[in-house]
Amino acid sequence: MTSVSVRDLRNRGGDVIERVLHGESLTVTRDGTAVAELRPLRPAPVSTAELVRRRRHLPDVDPEALRSDIDSVIDQRW
Repeated sequence: MTSVSVRDLRNRGGDVIERVLHGESLTVTRDGTAVAELRPLRPAPVSTAELVRRRRHLPDVDPEALRSDIDSVIDQRW
C-alpha cells in the first residue's frame, strides 16, 4: 500500500482523492508513522429487480459475430 503524508494530503488533497477514486489504497502518515487508511468504498449493491431490468435492455448477441471478434484478437495457435 502506498503512503501519503498528512502534509501531502493537506496540500494536494484533490490529487490524493483522485488516486483513491481510481482504485488506489493509501496509508496516511504523520512523522513517518501510519495513522489512517484511505481506500475506495465498495459500490452499493444492485437489487435483483434492477439486474433484471438491465438484462431486458441488453442487445441480442450474434454468436457467429462474437466468435469472429474473439478470433480476430486471440492467436488460436497457442
